[in-house]
Amino acid sequence: MRLTYTADLWWKNAVVYCLDVETYKDGNGDGIGDFRGLTQQIDHLDRLGVTCIWLMPFFPSPSRDDGYDISDFYSVDPRLGTLGDFVEFMRTARDRGMRVIADLVVNHTSDEHPWFKEARSSRDSPKRDWYVWQDEPGPVDPKAIVFPDKEDSLWELDKKTGQYYYHSFYKFQPDLNTANPQVRDEIARILGFWMELGLSGFRVDAVPFLIEGIGGDPHEFLADLRAFMNRRDGTSILLGEVNLPYPDLMKFFGDAGNGDEVTMCFDFIAMQRFHLSMARQNPEALAEALRDRPEPPDDSQWAMFVRNHDELTLDKLTEAQKQEVFDAFGPEKNMQVYDRGLRRRLPPMLGGDMRRLKLAYSVLFSLPGTPVLFYGEEIGLGENLKAEGRMAVRVPMQWSAKGGFSPNPKTSVASPTGKFGPRNVNVADQRRDPDSLLSWIRLLVERYRESPELAWGAYEILDAGDVAVLAHRADAEGATVVAVHNFADREAKVDLVLEKLDGCETLVDLLVDGTLDLPADGRVKFTLEPYGTRWLRASVPDAAPEDTSAKSE
Repeated sequence: MRLTYTADLWWKNAVVYCLDVETYKDGNGDGIGDFRGLTQQIDHLDRLGVTCIWLMPFFPSPSRDDGYDISDFYSVDPRLGTLGDFVEFMRTARDRGMRVIADLVVNHTSDEHPWFKEARSSRDSPKRDWYVWQDEPGPVDPKAIVFPDKEDSLWELDKKTGQYYYHSFYKFQPDLNTANPQVRDEIARILGFWMELGLSGFRVDAVPFLIEGIGGDPHEFLADLRAFMNRRDGTSILLGEVNLPYPDLMKFFGDAGNGDEVTMCFDFIAMQRFHLSMARQNPEALAEALRDRPEPPDDSQWAMFVRNHDELTLDKLTEAQKQEVFDAFGPEKNMQVYDRGLRRRLPPMLGGDMRRLKLAYSVLFSLPGTPVLFYGEEIGLGENLKAEGRMAVRVPMQWSAKGGFSPNPKTSVASPTGKFGPRNVNVADQRRDPDSLLSWIRLLVERYRESPELAWGAYEILDAGDVAVLAHRADAEGATVVAVHNFADREAKVDLVLEKLDGCETLVDLLVDGTLDLPADGRVKFTLEPYGTRWLRASVPDAAPEDTSAKSE
């Protein structure tokens, strides 16, 4: 494929890396990560092959919800640095060819935000209608409460004014009234401000909650935001957190032919089916999700992930399926959260089995969509279950055998211990080990970037001849990549029939040296080791990119 074309839609085959500035690297020795520390470590991301950094909230906040309770959308939390430090980080990332996006958390504010303080000062306040108020609390479906361990209602009484305000999440996070045109204008100004400082887009937090309560067509708001961003920078994106069944989720891409709302959506369905498949050592649940998944608009994309910064939610599985995953990967009660997910990272879930870890990330990078890594996944970072709730997975990055996160022993969060502590899991050691998880993921990133078929091509689930094997192919402009993964702890006999590969006589293994002959009938047989993986390329050699320039007569 022509690189000029794929570069225009950079997000379709990007490598996105999510990190929390506070837990990534301490640059001034106060025990808290900051932009100076992050900037000093940016070459690690460059060497890894990251093309887009996603920053978790870095704005001023009381930090009662790890920064998602924002008290100022136009500045940087003083603990993490200054706007000057942010701009220096942006310049350094741009110098390394990396784009940056940030969390857009505008469905609510902190109750300490000046807007809310003004809104609750009087029923006649000019900011009163920036939030949602009622004289009496509305009826509440217990299933609608996001944090049932902390909240029992979606309404909180404001004693001064005698009315209740609405909060989708914690009571200290009042929802903004996005039906108010002034609020919508202010959200656009927030986007415009950070885009002027270099951001290439935003990961939109809890998108369905953002448009909740808007009269008329709520999707018009998302389309307006996207149009505003396109006017400022046509290459900017919105990455949406939309955890809904596929038919409902598709509406968030927009109705226009190329998509006019959210640019990318996380595929929560496939992620949950992936973990069920790992638990069963049988990929059929994941294969079924991929068969059922609709195609996004032409210029849109799915975002694929193994783990994110929240709990590993299993809410789209049946109760029996969810219990299977709990039994396999989080049997103890303190490993579970909200009765719907796990507060664990993948390496401890898999007992540190390097074969299964390498399998998991090979699946991630080969599936159709854009891979998103959570910081530390590249080295097999563990969790700390002594931390509360979702904070268990938001541990400090481990740079060396002594930790390397901060010279100050009094850090704000605790590291994993034992098998997953810094002495056994760190960047410095894995950089020198060709068999490390870091080396494996660097290889996967490199091969993924060399294989635009995986992100751009039409894909098909294949019959692999063994129930333990997931096989799929991706085809784009006459080139084909076939990915084959053995989910079981046993050898698997693979028997594939690859049709419509005219002119191809061999399959080149992209992950290890070697080739396979491709007979005229397209039938390929080979054995996969336990948890083994193959990426096989079949393409016409030395094919030149299409020449679209005008030809003289």
